[in-house]
Amino acid sequence: MTTVSPPTAPVPAQRSAGTTRLAGYRKFTAAVLHMCERDPGARAALRSGVRKDLDAVPRMHRIIAHLVPPNVTDDTQRAYYAVAAMIAEQARRQGTPADDEAEDAAREAAELGIEESQTTASTPAEDSDGGGRDYGTTLGAAFALAVINSPGRDRQMRRGTAESRLNILCKQGVTGLHRHLPASVRYLRSLDVPVDWARLLQDLVDWPRHSGRVTRRWLQDFYRRCQEDARREADKNDETDSNDVHAPAATSA
Repeated sequence: MTTVSPPTAPVPAQRSAGTTRLAGYRKFTAAVLHMCERDPGARAALRSGVRKDLDAVPRMHRIIAHLVPPNVTDDTQRAYYAVAAMIAEQARRQGTPADDEAEDAAREAAELGIEESQTTASTPAEDSDGGGRDYGTTLGAAFALAVINSPGRDRQMRRGTAESRLNILCKQGVTGLHRHLPASVRYLRSLDVPVDWARLLQDLVDWPRHSGRVTRRWLQDFYRRCQEDARREADKNDETDSNDVHAPAATSA
């Protein structure tokens, strides 16, 4: 008697632990975004937690306590609550008039002690998707995108400003990071720079034990993206100069 074995299902490719974690964070941030879009009351409750610690946000518990993993540390809970509050604040601000955004940006610059410059560069840079791939887009890459996409826009972030903001964040402990981060996120969003909420959540969760590793990635991503853009601009200028040299001279009639 011949026994026929059932067909074996293909084994899915193994994903890295980091990518698996990020998928879980994406579920959380997607749920928060969905609530903010359909429920103004929930959005207001979440927004009330911006820059506050866990014991000062009673309105948030009803909205997201069931979405936060149980039996995690206070620092991890605070990361979830902080990201939810920032998502809610930005959801509200999607329709904010430009004048209000300018006022907010000036206030945020004052909060961080940074003087913003509005000098316009002459050549627009190419748009970029942040290069996050399977690991999300770090805050460092978002700051780089703000610099790269600034030339030619009314609202801008110069490289020196971005470096200052990013370095201030990288020097913070947990409490300082939660205090300063919303202002920088607000400013990035006012420049239409997307923030990868899930990756930001992952980095906030990791911050208490691995802040050095997180800040290293933020800074590496920032400088790599800025350097890539500078190299593209240099190549483009070299090609333009080469075309000008080899262009036929105009002859007079």
